[in-house]
Amino acid sequence: MMYWLRRRIHPTWHFTILCIGVVLGVALAARIDAFWQSGWLVVALVVAATALYGRWRVLLVASLLAGMLFGLWRGDMSRANLTVFHDMYGRHVQVRGTVASDVEIGIRGQTVLRINNLHDHTGRSLPGVLRISTLDKRAIKRGDQVVADGKLQEGFGTLAATMGDARLVEVTRVAGGDPALEVRDSFSEAISRAVADPAASLGVGYLLGQKQALPRHLQDALVITGLTHVVVASGYNLTILVRLARRLFARVSKYLAALASIVMIGSFVAVTGLSPSMTRAGLVSMLGIWAWYYGRMFHPATLLAATASVTVLWNPSYAWGDVGWLLSFAAFAGVMIVAPLLRAYFYGRQKPSFIGQILGETVAAQLMTTPIILVVFGQFSLIAVVSNLLVVPLIPLAMLLTFIAGFGALVIPAATAVVGWPAQVLLDLTIGVVNYTAGIPWAQAKFSLPVIGVVLWYGVIAGGCSYLAWRTKLRLREVSLVE
Repeated sequence: MMYWLRRRIHPTWHFTILCIGVVLGVALAARIDAFWQSGWLVVALVVAATALYGRWRVLLVASLLAGMLFGLWRGDMSRANLTVFHDMYGRHVQVRGTVASDVEIGIRGQTVLRINNLHDHTGRSLPGVLRISTLDKRAIKRGDQVVADGKLQEGFGTLAATMGDARLVEVTRVAGGDPALEVRDSFSEAISRAVADPAASLGVGYLLGQKQALPRHLQDALVITGLTHVVVASGYNLTILVRLARRLFARVSKYLAALASIVMIGSFVAVTGLSPSMTRAGLVSMLGIWAWYYGRMFHPATLLAATASVTVLWNPSYAWGDVGWLLSFAAFAGVMIVAPLLRAYFYGRQKPSFIGQILGETVAAQLMTTPIILVVFGQFSLIAVVSNLLVVPLIPLAMLLTFIAGFGALVIPAATAVVGWPAQVLLDLTIGVVNYTAGIPWAQAKFSLPVIGVVLWYGVIAGGCSYLAWRTKLRLREVSLVE
């Protein structure tokens, strides 16, 4: 036993455990009422250096402790900054800020904004993101400057505060403030000219990650069928783009393929904005391209832990209740860890069919995200596997045809109807499938899962993965993120 504990292991495992500790520490900072001064940061660095230098298995505990101390320091520092809002809760205030993401429409038809770069009426800078709900129907875009007046309430999740039934005193648009947004909106309008709604809105969701224009009934149908991931900016969109770039340019030059992939990733992130899921997807895709180009290999657990730690260090509130962040990482773990093990178990060294690959990835993602969905929403889709098998294979072609429709409408306006017809047919077919599967009486079930149930669920998955890894002898480090 002592020999096993003192055996040296690769430093990447200490790094992985360190990153896991960072995430745990940031999450605990929301519940531990203590002030972690800079001295704790020094202790964390010393402990981490000791663990990485020794590289013994027993020092994995030290790596975890160092990460947790660092995470607690970062999380507590962020939480301390938010105390400026405590005296403002329940008071009528006026706040100025920048619209940070696309405008949403609430259940009651109200306009919902998330603004950052906050300042109060005195010009004092305020941290975090403010959620504003207003009945103002002015056309507002990401990047606009707004002045809101209303009663400030305590925030939740990643939000520092909320303001309901706010009055927009001023809305200012900065010319050229967000060129990527202008390009996106212009292209969306071109798609709308070539393809009729609601197919156009679905195509824009596929291609650009916008779901705001989708009709409410179609949004509900996507939720019931477990297909919301196809119309939000996520890793799936980036995976399609990266694989396309690699297959188009890899035969010409590996450098050109990597460069094209990076340009696609950067452009897509700029167009969609840095949501939690998009931040994760962008980092993972960039690291995957880097590893592929230099012939390196990342263990999925290392990549998952490193990306999670970077995102929570950048914005600790992600670990304090952002459901999108949790679901994004859970789905990623399913696709990059569970799915390859299932594939190796059922197919061995043979490459699965396209449908088989989609089935494996869908089941794996569902297994990893279902506990979170049950805890947060108290419901889950029973038809998700079937609907994903029917719809997901069509998405790459739908993205291509939607792009052709938008590009054709811009370049050849007279042929708009012709270039948009193929996309119209395929998107209408997809909507028909979504509506049909969502209409099945047993498509969705309501069920609440306690915390102990979540622990047991993931414990069973961990045990199953260990068995599959032992049975298949699969080295997850060799699973490519780019192929």
